[in-house]
Amino acid sequence: MARQLNKAIKKAPTCPNNNRLYLILSTLCLNNKYNIIVFASAMIMKKKNICLLGSTGSIGKNTLEVIKKNNNFFNIKSLASFGNNLSLVKNQINEFNPSIVCIFDESNAAKLKYQIPSYKTKIISGLNGLKEIVSMDDIDLVISAISGKAGVIPTIEAIKNKKDVALANKEVLVSAGDYIKKLVKEHKTKIIPIDSEHNAIFQIIENKKKEDIKKIILTASGGPFYNLKNFNNITPKQALNHPTWSMGPKNSIDSSTLMNKGLEVIEAHFLFSIPFEQIDVLIHPQSLVHGLVEFIDGSTILQMSTTDMKIPIQNAISHPYKIKNKFKNFNFTESFNLTFSPPDLKNFICLELAYDALKKGKSLPCFMNAANEILVQRFLQNKISWLEIGYKLEKLMTSHSIQNMLCLKDILEVEEEAIGKAKII
Repeated sequence: MARQLNKAIKKAPTCPNNNRLYLILSTLCLNNKYNIIVFASAMIMKKKNICLLGSTGSIGKNTLEVIKKNNNFFNIKSLASFGNNLSLVKNQINEFNPSIVCIFDESNAAKLKYQIPSYKTKIISGLNGLKEIVSMDDIDLVISAISGKAGVIPTIEAIKNKKDVALANKEVLVSAGDYIKKLVKEHKTKIIPIDSEHNAIFQIIENKKKEDIKKIILTASGGPFYNLKNFNNITPKQALNHPTWSMGPKNSIDSSTLMNKGLEVIEAHFLFSIPFEQIDVLIHPQSLVHGLVEFIDGSTILQMSTTDMKIPIQNAISHPYKIKNKFKNFNFTESFNLTFSPPDLKNFICLELAYDALKKGKSLPCFMNAANEILVQRFLQNKISWLEIGYKLEKLMTSHSIQNMLCLKDILEVEEEAIGKAKII
C-alpha cells in the first residue's frame, strides 16, 4: 500500500493542491480500494520549486509578489540578480529563504556574503553561478526575467538541464530562436511566455490546431510618442515615461521606438511556429486587449485583463492550472473604449526593421537585437538622439553579412560583432 501511494505521489505533476490531490486519488482508485486515512495522507503537496533569474527587476519583483500570495503552491529555491540593489536582494533572501543566490557581479556577491550567514543561503557569482542555479536537480521551473542578451546563456543552460522555462526575456528567442527551438525539442522541455501579449496568444491557441489559425495579432500601447508630431530633441526622461506599463529602462526605450513590439513579433514566430506574414501588430492605447487570434472561419478570439503583469506571471508559473487570486478584475459594467489602429512605420522604423530581420532570418535578428541594445544604452547616456537609434540600426543591419547560426558559439560571435559596430557608429 505504501509503495503504491509513493508511486502515485511521484507520478502526479506539481500543481495546485486540489488538482494534485485529485490526480493522486484517481491513480490510487484505478489500482486499489484504500481507506480514507490513506487518501488523506496524499494531500501533502510537492510545491513547484522555482529559480528566478532577475529578482530585482520589474518582472522579478512582480513574480515574488505572486509567489508570496501563493506560497502553498510555489517555493523560491534560487534567485539571481544583475543589478546593484543588494539591500533588496537581502530582503528577498530573508523573506523567501532561497537555498542559493547568484549575484552576477563578483564584488557585489562578496559584499552580500558578509551580510548573509552561509548556513542560511549560499552566495555565488558570475556566469558559472547562473549555470549552477538553473541546473539544480530539484528545480521545476526557471523564470528567465534578466533583461537583454544576458539572459540567453542561462536560459539555454536551463533547457539543456531539462527545465521548463517561463520566459519574460524576449531577447532570448530573438537572438537564438532556431537554436533554442532545437534544444527544447531535444530535451523535451516547455517554454511558457510571460509577456502579456504572448501569454494572451498562448492562452488562446492552446489545444487549437495550427492550421486553423489565420493570423495572430499583438497589441501595442504605442508608447509615449505615438501621437507626437516632432521627434527631434526627445530626452531619455521623456522616453522612459511609459503611459501604461512600469518597465525597466531598456524595455521602456524599446517601447518608445516600437522595437519592443518588433522583438515580440520575432519572439511570437519562434514561440508559436507562425510565419511572419501571419503576425500583425495593432496600436491599442488602452492596453486592455493583450492579444487576438483570427481563425480561418472568420472568428476572432481576444484575451483581456487589467494592466497588471502579475496576471500573466501567475498564469505562466501555474500552467497548466488556474489559481484564484485577489488581483483587480476587469469590470465590464463600467464605460470604456477599445480603439485599434495600424502602426506608423514611417516614424517608428524599428518595427519595420524587426520584420525585415525576421523575414531574412538566420543571424540578422541576433545582430539587430545586440546592436539595438547598445544604441539604447548610448541614447540613455545622451550620446545619440532618439531618432538615431533607428537610423543607426538600419545602417548597421545593412552592413551585416547574414550567416547561419548552428551553435552558441555562432550566436556569441554575431553578438560581439554587433556590439563592436554599434559602439562606434
